[in-house]
Amino acid sequence: MEKQSRRGLLRNAAKAAMVAMSGVMIQEKASALPEIAASKPSGHMEKRLPAGITPPSPPVPISNVVAFGNLLFFSSVGDHAPGTIEEHTKFAIDELEKNLIAAGSSLQKVLKVSVFLKNIDDYERMNVVYKARNWGPIPPARTVISPAGIPYNPLFEIDCIAYI
Repeated sequence: MEKQSRRGLLRNAAKAAMVAMSGVMIQEKASALPEIAASKPSGHMEKRLPAGITPPSPPVPISNVVAFGNLLFFSSVGDHAPGTIEEHTKFAIDELEKNLIAAGSSLQKVLKVSVFLKNIDDYERMNVVYKARNWGPIPPARTVISPAGIPYNPLFEIDCIAYI
């Protein structure tokens, strides 16, 4: 075995002391975990209605928007009156924008959009109206589908997830 200098011995002793102290610190933090787990979570992470939004009215148990933390989850919006795909798209996005603003958000804070088209052949015409809106420098992720049916027969519906 090689003979160590005093400096080498001191260096190794310091390393050993640091390792021992870190083990004590880890043990102390681990013993505090049951207290943390038993504490009540903060109110920021509960499902709630955002300020400025009225609760849903019977008989349909659907909220227009639900908040969780700083995220907003919006139900779909559509126009149920006769009209063109362009008119339906504009109406629905206008309504969605009003709901976003009432909940403390905006189109620029939308993270994800789902679009429901009665007829997928309306995609290009819908997209002209959609692209004309100010979604911010990073547009939201978007899914467009044409389901077998949409209740009340609108040409276009949209829902979204946004943040406050």
